[in-house]
Amino acid sequence: MSPALPLLLALALGLIAWLAARSRAWTFRTEARKGGSQLHSLPNYHAWYVALWAIVPAILFAAIWTSISPGLVLGKVLTEPAAASLPAFGIEREAILSEAQSIAKGTMAVGFRKESAALVEPFRAAIGQYGTIGLVVTLILGLAGGAFGFLKLRPDFTARTRVERFVMLGLLAASLVAVLTTLGILAALIYETFLFFRFVSPMDFLFGTHWGPDPMVSPESIRTDAYGALPLFWGTVFIGAIIAMLVAIPLGLMSAIYLTQYASENVRKWMKPLLEILAGVPTVVYGYFAALTVAPWIRDFGTAIGISSASSESALAAGVVMGIMIIPFVSSMADDSITAVPQAMRDGSLAMGATTSETIKKVLIPAALPGIVAGVMLAVSRAIGETMIVVMAAGATARLTANPFESMTTVTFQIVAMLTGEGSFDHPSTLSAFALGMVLFLVTLTLNFIALRVVKRFREAYE
Repeated sequence: MSPALPLLLALALGLIAWLAARSRAWTFRTEARKGGSQLHSLPNYHAWYVALWAIVPAILFAAIWTSISPGLVLGKVLTEPAAASLPAFGIEREAILSEAQSIAKGTMAVGFRKESAALVEPFRAAIGQYGTIGLVVTLILGLAGGAFGFLKLRPDFTARTRVERFVMLGLLAASLVAVLTTLGILAALIYETFLFFRFVSPMDFLFGTHWGPDPMVSPESIRTDAYGALPLFWGTVFIGAIIAMLVAIPLGLMSAIYLTQYASENVRKWMKPLLEILAGVPTVVYGYFAALTVAPWIRDFGTAIGISSASSESALAAGVVMGIMIIPFVSSMADDSITAVPQAMRDGSLAMGATTSETIKKVLIPAALPGIVAGVMLAVSRAIGETMIVVMAAGATARLTANPFESMTTVTFQIVAMLTGEGSFDHPSTLSAFALGMVLFLVTLTLNFIALRVVKRFREAYE
């Protein structure tokens, strides 16, 4: 039985409740007009009140039942005599059960294991039984909720207030999703990071200069000095916060100045959308561009000027392309900030005899600086969290160097490498990815807080 069936049933009951309640409310309205009085709420509010009572309990139960019914189905099948011959534990047992369940649901025509054939009918019977229970209870809850709401209708019923209160609670719940998601991510990272720090000291991790985890070594035999993440932090800062910003800040700021102060209306109308298209290009495309075009150019350039260590995978290649990618973040924020400076400040500067360039340097940029700084902060947080460009252009070597022509890696690359490796999930090499993620999360969260504070100050200045 499809999981969408209880949802469709709940929506159908809601539609019926809506039509019935609206019809009932229209009779109230007719009677009120004859008596010279008015309804407290329009018929549509009465209809939505009853529909919500019919839909919400039914959908909540359907969602809960959909999540717990697979466990109930499996428990019932395991009590059948046909399940007595299953292996006690292991991958083989899970494969047999999964195959039998897939055949029972119709997603697989024929199984590959003879043990699964005996479990198909028990699975089919259990799925049908618990599916029927779910539909019946959903129907009962929908009818009961609709009837409860319908019986409360009367001419002076405050349906509008109650519906609006429900909508407000829904909006509040939607606004809490981001907060709760952030807290959930933080809790998961803290827990896994704590498990990692049982094997490796935080000081060795944060300030060690050698990074070389080995997932094949047992946790009891690991070398704690192989988990020094300082080269990763340096690579992240060097590529994302230094090289990329040296590209993005000048180009983004100068493009914003040109579009706001020098470009004609027709040029701005075309140039600004074209510039912001850069933000919508997939990062894998930037990665291909960095690996196949920019990196060979930089290697050849480095070789031409006498740098023997110039590599086809370099921090400079990744940083330059990353800087191009985040130009729209800097440019758009600087554009908005410069445009928000009051026209009177421009006119006053020009009236005092200053040139356009002097007005930009002495008046507009200082006045718009908080917004520009906020854009730079957001761009930095975006750059240090970038993965694909680093994977394809910067290399995988954890190196503590200031030579931009050498290969280098970042925190995000190592997180991908550790979580997609062959180590078990409780091995220190895998857990180190969560510790790296925790550091990266705190850094980006701090940068975002700083950016928000700067933006708040900027808005207060010119509202």
